[in-house]
Amino acid sequence: MIYEDALNIYTDGSSFQKPRRGGVGIRFIWIDDSSNEVAKDVNHSGYKGATNIQMEIQACVLALKEAQKLDVLNRVSRIVIFTDLQLLADNYHRAMFTWPKNHWRGLSGKPIDNAEQWRDLSRAIKRIRKRVEIEWVKGHAKDIHNKAVDKIARNSAQHAFNKPLTVVNIRRKLTSKSVEISSVKLMGQRVSVRIITSEYLRLSRTNKYKYEVISKSSPFRGNVDIAYSSESLKRGHNYSVRFNKDTRNPTIEKVFREIIRRDDNV
Repeated sequence: MIYEDALNIYTDGSSFQKPRRGGVGIRFIWIDDSSNEVAKDVNHSGYKGATNIQMEIQACVLALKEAQKLDVLNRVSRIVIFTDLQLLADNYHRAMFTWPKNHWRGLSGKPIDNAEQWRDLSRAIKRIRKRVEIEWVKGHAKDIHNKAVDKIARNSAQHAFNKPLTVVNIRRKLTSKSVEISSVKLMGQRVSVRIITSEYLRLSRTNKYKYEVISKSSPFRGNVDIAYSSESLKRGHNYSVRFNKDTRNPTIEKVFREIIRRDDNV
């Protein structure tokens, strides 16, 4: 659906692996004085190390910045952004009014992922000085504009010249398993883990870790999951830790010691 009283913006994000990189797709659409539909595509180079969600949010941020350059902005009463990421359509209001008050944490206390991008989106919406709405559209359906921005985003990812939006330090897993959220049941247990990736979340002032369980006695041995901690742990290193009991906010409550040798039993 194209709204006659609005600057319509279709956005999309893409992400590829080996190496990981992502891209953004943007299309502006408006109705001119002759009641004709006008479309303008915007091409941006992609980002190294980007995830799909990062690119979906970044596409909206860049689109709002580009929109300020358009003369048509003075002739419309609002901006409507169409995205095929439900998460984005459902949470942009929270990014503007709720999460900043909660120090960029959700109701459970869990840090908000990609918080700096959500903040950038909130700021871009406020700067545009127009009412901004974000609507969800089904991806890869019959919508020609959604298909167009998908193609633009994929092309953008092939030209990933921009540096990563976040710094994630990575080490190779020992296990063959992939990350699976909540694959490690949190029972307040003490366990040995190996840190695979580390990322400092500046707005919530905590660290995000991807880890694998290495305790031989643990039923979750080899599982890869995500946890947060105020402790600074090194990627590729092994630690004896204790988890909390809240799967909604997985946290390393205490670090007992670093395991120098392959002492995997606790």
